[in-house]
Amino acid sequence: MLLDDTGVELDRPSSPVFAARFDAETWLGEHWRGLSAQGARTARLLHEGEPVQPDVPLPTV
Repeated sequence: MLLDDTGVELDRPSSPVFAARFDAETWLGEHWRGLSAQGARTARLLHEGEPVQPDVPLPTV
């Protein structure tokens, strides 16, 4: 889930669904600049709708 600077969920850009947390973290590490440029400020990794770790802040670019 991607959130804007006010904590509201963004409908775009969207992120894929991953089978493993490692894959999600790797994808986020590779794409955070583009996501930030599109307005995402926070990433929240979910498993079956529940957060799996603290939110990940995305630096602005």
